[in-house]
Amino acid sequence: MARDLVAEFLAYLRVERGLAANTLEAYGRDLAKLAQFATGRQKDISTLERADVAAFVESLFGAGLDARSVERALVAIRNFYKFLVLDGHRRTDPTVTLAQPKSWQTLPKFLTPEEMEKLLQQPDITTEVGARDRAVLELLYATGLRVSELCSLKIGDVNRDVGYLVCLGKGSKERQVPIGRSALTAVTRYLQFRAARRDDQSNRYLFVTARGRPLTRQACWKMVSEYGKQAGLGVVTPHMIRHTFATHLLEHGADLRSVQLLLGHADLATTQIYTHVTSERLRETYRKFHPRS
Repeated sequence: MARDLVAEFLAYLRVERGLAANTLEAYGRDLAKLAQFATGRQKDISTLERADVAAFVESLFGAGLDARSVERALVAIRNFYKFLVLDGHRRTDPTVTLAQPKSWQTLPKFLTPEEMEKLLQQPDITTEVGARDRAVLELLYATGLRVSELCSLKIGDVNRDVGYLVCLGKGSKERQVPIGRSALTAVTRYLQFRAARRDDQSNRYLFVTARGRPLTRQACWKMVSEYGKQAGLGVVTPHMIRHTFATHLLEHGADLRSVQLLLGHADLATTQIYTHVTSERLRETYRKFHPRS
């Protein structure tokens, strides 16, 4: 029977290093993704080489993860291969010469207005689940909320009369974000379904499952991903919709400081990545349409 080297590694971290349960769980998730990636290449996770790990890191960026999230995953991967070398399972560590993810960072991926419209049209709004999903997509695009912020929204956080919501962002910082007419219409339609459910009156979360439980981050990611595939758009994530929100605002003349406040970025430098996105779009338009480009 083949040894489960990932399980042995996690046991080593728990017993010898005394890592916290949350850290072990995160390591396990990251290594499970790498193992699945290895299987797709008809390899075992213990036999991957530098090029394989680099391709995996690129796939994480392609899935919409930011450099910080990828860096956390790479910490788990580096420690895993160090363990394999120390334990005699490998002679070399494939991550030794791998660059830090921050130096790999690519421009955020986003949807065009036409692609975003196509995504929004996917849910069947004649059903409660479809109405909920349309409201989720509309609200993500209208506000640029992080998926964790969206899932924690209560019904009372949305002021439908004035057209704004209040959310709790990173560092427990509260901010107000305007909501457009289309998103308000979608939310109102969904809440009409909710109002018809007698067993739902005590649940104050805005978005809930068919069983009345709060919608989770994982369920939201899965839902967005499935609609993206259904629309023929490939990999679409809630974070990509956040990127789309910011990019479309800047392309239509919004100033960077306003976008920073709407996104809830503590540092303006974080928001400035979107100026690179719009600059690249301008260059591409120039190359495509200028006769002497």
